[in-house]
Amino acid sequence: MKDITNLEIHSFDELSLAVQEYGFLPFFKGEVPFFSIEEHCAPECWFPKDGEGVWEWKGPVIRQGVAYGKFFGGKAGFIRLDWYRHFANYRRDGYDFDALYDDQKATYRLKCLYDLVIANPCVISKQLKEIGDYGKGGKKGFDTLMTDLQMKGYIVTSDFVYPTTKGGKPYGWGLSQFDTPERLFGEEFTNGIYDTKPEESFAKMFEQIKKVVPYAEDDEVYNLLKR
Repeated sequence: MKDITNLEIHSFDELSLAVQEYGFLPFFKGEVPFFSIEEHCAPECWFPKDGEGVWEWKGPVIRQGVAYGKFFGGKAGFIRLDWYRHFANYRRDGYDFDALYDDQKATYRLKCLYDLVIANPCVISKQLKEIGDYGKGGKKGFDTLMTDLQMKGYIVTSDFVYPTTKGGKPYGWGLSQFDTPERLFGEEFTNGIYDTKPEESFAKMFEQIKKVVPYAEDDEVYNLLKR
């Protein structure tokens, strides 16, 4: 596998291939230099005058069976499913969510939002906030709690939904849909998810990212992957 130094992304196909080849691909630059879509995507792909660009490509990549969410220091990125199983195993530290809550390692507020996602699959974020009474005069902290659930490996972004014109043409910013990886990916995710020790999953991920970005310092990779 070649390192990411010379990666150039000009199209959806190139983005999809990069995610599949590297396994991990943060969306925005962060702990590890030059390890993000932001640093390798051609400028004309961000806000093209005609057609779709990198913002619109996120949903189709997800639909190829790739995990997407705020995984890296609260910032978004893609993880190929086989690697996401290790990611979730490590971040969960061997706990499913009910066990996490029972052991008082998750707050009641976090449980309420997790249960809301469970009860409302395929609902866009705006509607989820309304159903859960998050917003002005209601509960606070929706975005912070949702980021925490994604960072802990219990929730992923399942797709993006766009408003449409009367003629059915999508426009504007995509609205996130959230789901559990168990429901989104099924047995491909759940089979043996806790069979590997969390520290072994961490070691495997660490080794993979060092192959992708061999110039990265160990502490940079550690900070990217830490819980």
